[in-house]
Amino acid sequence: MAIVITGQGLTIEAVVKVARHNEKVELHPDAIARIQKCRAMVEKKIEAREIMYGINTGIGEFSEMVLNDDQVRDFQKYLVYNHAAGIGDPMNLEYVRGAMVGRINVHAHGNSGCRLEITQTLVELLNKGVTPYVCQKGSVGACGDLAPMSQIALLMMGEGRAYYQGELMTGKEAMNKAGIPIPGLEARDGLATINGSNVLTAMSAIFLYDTNNFFKQAEIACTMTLEALKANFGPYNHKIHEVRGFSGAMRSAAAIRKVAAGGDLMEKRIKVKVQDAYSMRSTPQVIGAAHDALKYARSQVEIELNGVGDNPIFFPDENLQLSGANFQGTPVSLPMDFIGAAVTMVCVLSERRMNRLNNPALSVGLPPFLTHNPGMFSGLMLSQYTADMQIVEQRILSAPACVQSIPAAADQEDFVSMGMNTAIKNWQIMDNAYGILGIEYMAAAQALDLRKKYDEQKFEFGKGTQVAFDTIRKHVNYLDIDRPLFDDHNAMKALVKSCEILTEVEKAIGSLE
Repeated sequence: MAIVITGQGLTIEAVVKVARHNEKVELHPDAIARIQKCRAMVEKKIEAREIMYGINTGIGEFSEMVLNDDQVRDFQKYLVYNHAAGIGDPMNLEYVRGAMVGRINVHAHGNSGCRLEITQTLVELLNKGVTPYVCQKGSVGACGDLAPMSQIALLMMGEGRAYYQGELMTGKEAMNKAGIPIPGLEARDGLATINGSNVLTAMSAIFLYDTNNFFKQAEIACTMTLEALKANFGPYNHKIHEVRGFSGAMRSAAAIRKVAAGGDLMEKRIKVKVQDAYSMRSTPQVIGAAHDALKYARSQVEIELNGVGDNPIFFPDENLQLSGANFQGTPVSLPMDFIGAAVTMVCVLSERRMNRLNNPALSVGLPPFLTHNPGMFSGLMLSQYTADMQIVEQRILSAPACVQSIPAAADQEDFVSMGMNTAIKNWQIMDNAYGILGIEYMAAAQALDLRKKYDEQKFEFGKGTQVAFDTIRKHVNYLDIDRPLFDDHNAMKALVKSCEILTEVEKAIGSLE
């Protein structure tokens, strides 16, 4: 069923459906009417030769230069040409598709002033699977994501490049093959297509969706490790978290209890220590804080998805046009810097738990480095090295980009959000996160196997833990004797990224949210 674009109510989940799963979109009739009403006002102002930024003036430092009638239309073409100035590898196609659905939702408010044909062309591109080729780097996050959005706008003139049916070709060829008319650019059309933080917002929306799943998987991995280390589950009692009051901690503790439910440790049938180390008993407080940060970031990103990020902005009912800075990406980049750090924090906690599994002084009777023949074999000793290297890279990437503004455009644009840097580095942080958590999962599964094989006191694991263990064993075998582990590491990383463990656990015990 198509996602109906109204200008309101666009959720992160809807963006993921369109961007990642190719759900179709359609403009609501009311949105069409608003776009047409606004365009009619703009055309009257153009005919009256009213001075309007980016329509009959230059932009940025050239905003005081007024264009003559012959220049107005060509200006939009050269504006897009000039701003299509990115560099680097092609952007992930789901980010580009997410940016397009976000831009359609901006236009749906009826405050952008472009022709309806421009918005409808974006809809057709999404629905017929034509995705512009966009370089990943070039945006400073104000005035919006100009460089990447301009590569999208090139298709409005039948230029640029695009992917269609798995093949990269010229924009004109892709649109012709898909049967999409080329609308061309008239006054205002170019700037209305590019002047918003839609790419960094789309990247952030998809990132938040994946981060929520990652945090849930971190809770499953934590539970497996807790059971392998014969932890005291008292710190996960709901009363502890309710009296403090943080909703994220309550949610996290509940998820871990749910995964461990039915097991001998959760049911207090096994003797345990009075108190465990912080990395074992403070997971709800840590992942809970990450959940709370995610909730705030989600609210900011969804406000941006449903707001009018443009300049100038037109108000047809008042016959008014105002120039401001709603393209500024800071409202998204600031909370998203926080989320990148939160993912790193959760990974640091994961590595500390994995360290306890490896360290015979801390592992409650498990053999050194989780091998039954230490000395001859080194077990998972080097797996920790691999996790540690990735964590250091995450820490470097967790420095906030939102404070790194570099003035541009002859100091007319003297503060920018650097939100694209935030979005790019967050995905690099997440790439490492999948590997780090995968190593904890692998170590926890190895430890649980060792408990079953060698412990004198056998015990039952929680239902969720057992499902997670069984899922891991479909992809990575028990380490009986040493073998090269790079294939195992990569298999576990892919498994975490796929969310298969999460899917199977939630199928067995219900949602962890």
